[in-house]
Amino acid sequence: MDEVVVRFADGSELRVPRGTTLAEVARARGESQALVALVDGVPTDLSARLERDATVRFLRFEDPQGRSVFWHSSAHLLAQAVKELFPHAKLAIGPPIEDGFYYDIDVGRPLEPEDLQRIEERMRELAARDQTIERVELPRAEAVRRYQEAGERYKLELLEAIPDERVSFYRQDGFWDMCRGPHLPRTGLIRAVKVLGSSGAYWRGDERREMLQRVYGISFPDPAQLEAYLQRLEEARRRDHRRLGRELDLFSIEESVGPGLVLWHPRGAVVRRCIEEFLREELDRRGYAWVYTPHVAREALWEQSGHLSWYRDNMFSGIEIEGQRYLVKPMNCPFHIAVYASRTRSYRELPVRLAEFGTVYRYERSGVLHGLLRVRMITQDDAHIFCAPHQIEDEICGLLDLAFRVHRAFGFSSYEVTLSLRDPATPDKYAGDPEVWERAEAALEAALRREGVAYTRAPGEANFYGPKIDVYFFDALGRKWQLTTVQLDFVLPERFGLEYVGEDNRPHRPVMVHRAILGSLERFFGILIEHYAGAFPLWLAPEQVRVLPVADRHAAYAQDVRDRLRAAGLRAESDLRAEKVTKKVRDAQVWKVPYMLVVGDREAEGGTVSVRHRTAGDLGPMPLEAFIQRARAEVTSRTAS
Repeated sequence: MDEVVVRFADGSELRVPRGTTLAEVARARGESQALVALVDGVPTDLSARLERDATVRFLRFEDPQGRSVFWHSSAHLLAQAVKELFPHAKLAIGPPIEDGFYYDIDVGRPLEPEDLQRIEERMRELAARDQTIERVELPRAEAVRRYQEAGERYKLELLEAIPDERVSFYRQDGFWDMCRGPHLPRTGLIRAVKVLGSSGAYWRGDERREMLQRVYGISFPDPAQLEAYLQRLEEARRRDHRRLGRELDLFSIEESVGPGLVLWHPRGAVVRRCIEEFLREELDRRGYAWVYTPHVAREALWEQSGHLSWYRDNMFSGIEIEGQRYLVKPMNCPFHIAVYASRTRSYRELPVRLAEFGTVYRYERSGVLHGLLRVRMITQDDAHIFCAPHQIEDEICGLLDLAFRVHRAFGFSSYEVTLSLRDPATPDKYAGDPEVWERAEAALEAALRREGVAYTRAPGEANFYGPKIDVYFFDALGRKWQLTTVQLDFVLPERFGLEYVGEDNRPHRPVMVHRAILGSLERFFGILIEHYAGAFPLWLAPEQVRVLPVADRHAAYAQDVRDRLRAAGLRAESDLRAEKVTKKVRDAQVWKVPYMLVVGDREAEGGTVSVRHRTAGDLGPMPLEAFIQRARAEVTSRTAS
């Protein structure tokens, strides 16, 4: 019998007849939850037949790639439901996304809530039919003919960009959709689905093109998973930084000022100042030098750096000054390079670490702006390190230590790390000396191992100008946020002719390291608001203590307590309104003030305060000085809880 050998990650092997489907192999292995397979690393339908020896790994919903396939098939299910309910609708694209899927559809009008409910119900019906999902390949000419007859102009436009002579489709019942796949074997695996909403989306993100309806959804193999997801979604709405930012008077984005331009209100500015001061302390201890740089520069600088050629669409329009064209900066890198290059550097000075809270401006389309998470004014905790190649490993170790220390202080302890490397099959895609690349990649891996950091290698994901490390942190809801980036750069030192004088008294090229620990203060603040649901730990809280007099006659003592708290370096206010103390406590809780100090006759006579904590409740009476010592110790320790 003609057989092929199937190898598995655990080292075992299975011999099966040539032409056996992956679904049959999955059954033989007891992989009842398999959705798709990796065949020699390539995602493949379970209906595919094995014609040669291969290494196979079956993916479940728990695997990110398995989840992506599940949601991709769910997007097709959504499109099928739409076409059955709105036969005149024209389909565009329907990809999986990080949390679910969407499909862009032209139905000629905005979709109403009742439309979305009908789509969801039809999706459930179609899933329950347990339709087989089949891959079909058609000659290109036939694919064009099908879409022309159906009037699917968006699909025809997509088809124009596909050079293949044969085009793959996926078919379920009478519904066809052009797609590379892979997909689930049948719709019955989609046992729970929810249409989450819709929004307008320009075709191909171009505001000059048609406005489509983007319908979002989520799906799971188990209804209990959907219920848990919807609960998380409700909690995320409760924590939405846009709502909390308004209710807690932290920030605003005013139409009169401009979309994506953040106004930090006094209470939000306090939190920002605490973040900046903490980072300044950390960087001062680690030998960074602080710089301040302009917000604009001559166009020629951006031409030399390359930003003008590859970032032009995200830069604001220029201004003419004395016959010279100036552009608002989208990056800080060229300015830090100019500081480094302002004088001759010796190997004895290296590494040179330059840091700045630099505000940059990037044109983001209005449709993608989202509170603090996507803005046009971005304040980066930016730094650039100029070092010799042999110093890379030590610098990366220091940066990893810095990142984890900083994020632990903000309450982020769970993380994932990705190391983006060259694709060894396409070395010509990358700039710089191959030998330096090799040493740099080895140094990054050595640093990760030295620091005991688990990481995922991502060959082919490096930027053309250098490898990088991305650190993703998980918030209180388990959502993953990319916060820290460490990027090596071999290109900008070449473009700007950067040098240092080595021990041999000859010029050498430094390696440049771009790094951001928080990413941007705006985005990080938005994440932080949602992580804590606005209830910041004491060291970050805009108002740390509120003094609550029981009656008017206690106002003078309340003011005295407030002043002594302020003198001790605590952010304190007093509530002198003619309200019952219970209401004052409730209001302080609404404002998420960590400590409330109730003062009445007994406290005024004894120089004490009755302490109430935001979450722990009544802590009882305490001498004022004892409370001050307690609070200051909590602030100094930067306790995250």
